[in-house]
Amino acid sequence: MSTAVDTEQVYAVAAAVFAAMIDGDEGLLTPWYGDLPLVEEPLSAWVDLHGELPGRAALVCEAATAHDLTRALLMMEADEEVDDQDLVDAFGEIANVVGGNVKSLLPVQDTLGLPEVAHGHPPAAEGHVAQELRLSWRGQLIVVTIWLVG
Repeated sequence: MSTAVDTEQVYAVAAAVFAAMIDGDEGLLTPWYGDLPLVEEPLSAWVDLHGELPGRAALVCEAATAHDLTRALLMMEADEEVDDQDLVDAFGEIANVVGGNVKSLLPVQDTLGLPEVAHGHPPAAEGHVAQELRLSWRGQLIVVTIWLVG
């Protein structure tokens, strides 16, 4: 059984999630071109895929970008302070929806874990990196990584 995840499909998932949940418009999430900047204050959100084809879907970005995503998702003012609970809820929900849509691309539909959010990079997942997409949201780097076992 193939566990390949197509880059174009994962990009389409991420673009659709950002258009529907965050931006209300398509085209604001694009591929990242050029050198990658150093992520100095990484914040990660991920969900684990359980079942016959286990894996993980994770998003990593600067903490400041996660705050901007939270403001956009919660329709807050650009200068409004984001508290920790809103940050965890919003950034985790974005990972949850991306992960759920990625799960739908797999040949076997199993369960999705609860979203987790942490400072730094996500803990190492079992398996191999099936896809790593480097994306630009309003000029800010977001890396979407999909791990699969098998």
